[in-house]
Amino acid sequence: MIPEPAPTVRELLAFYLEAGVDCALAEEPIDRLAELDAPPPAPRVAPPVEAPRPVAAPATMRGEAAPAPDIAIASAREAARTAPTLEALRELMQSFEGCALKHTATRLVFADGNPQARIMFVGEAPGRDEDIEGLPFVGRSGKLLDLMMGAIGLNRSTAYIANVIPWRPPGNRTPTPQETQICLPFIQRQIELVNPDVLVTLGNPSTQTLLSTREGIMRTRGRWFDYETGARTIRALPTFHPAYLLRSPSYKRLAWQDLRAIARALEQGAT
Repeated sequence: MIPEPAPTVRELLAFYLEAGVDCALAEEPIDRLAELDAPPPAPRVAPPVEAPRPVAAPATMRGEAAPAPDIAIASAREAARTAPTLEALRELMQSFEGCALKHTATRLVFADGNPQARIMFVGEAPGRDEDIEGLPFVGRSGKLLDLMMGAIGLNRSTAYIANVIPWRPPGNRTPTPQETQICLPFIQRQIELVNPDVLVTLGNPSTQTLLSTREGIMRTRGRWFDYETGARTIRALPTFHPAYLLRSPSYKRLAWQDLRAIARALEQGAT
C-alpha cells in the first residue's frame, strides 16, 4: 500500500484556514512535542496565606471574565442611552467591557460611510478582513456591497454602513443570542443618531434582530417594515447579505429588485 504524500505547507495553511484557525495566539510558535520530553518542573512552594483584605467590586470586569449577561445588557443600554453623538458612542463602545467578543477581536469595527446619509446598511458581524482594518464590509462581501450600492447611484460617501455586532466572533462563528442582546443597544442608538430615511438590513440575523421578526430572509426580503426609534418611524427593507449572494449568485436577481425598491424610496423621499 503506497502511503499518501505529506501535505505541503500551503495545503496545511489552507486546511487550518478552512477550520477557522486564522490568527496566532502567541508571537512565537510553541513546539508541543518538545514539551513532552522536557523534565517535569520542580514543585513550587505555596506562599504563606495572608488574611483576605476587603476590596471594592469593580464596576466592570476586565479580561476574559465578562459580567453576567443581564448585567451586561443593562450596562449597554445605559451607556448607549447616554451617548449624545456618534463619536461619544464610539468611545463608550471602546471602553465597554461587558461583551467577551471584545477580548478576542483585534479592534472595534464601528462604522463606515457618511453619518449624514439618508440610507443606512446594517449587517451582522465583522469578518477577518474587517477585524484587521477596523471597517465594516471591506472583504469580498464588501466589494459586492459596493457594487450593489453603485448600481443605484450610491457609494460610501452617500451611505452609512455598520453591523449589529461590532467585534468579530472567533473563527467567524455565529454570535450567540446573549452576545447579540448585549450589542443590540449600541446599534439601536447608532441608528437613532444617524437617523436615516431608509434602513436596509442585510441578511437574516440583522433583519430578525432589528425588525423583531422570526421569519426567514426569503419571506422578509423585499417587504417594507417600520423601524421605530422612539422619535420617528424609519422605513426598513431587508435584503440578502452580500456573503450569501456570493455563495448563491442565483438570488442576485431578487436582490436587484430590492435595490430598485430602495432607489424608488429614496427618490420619493422615503415618505
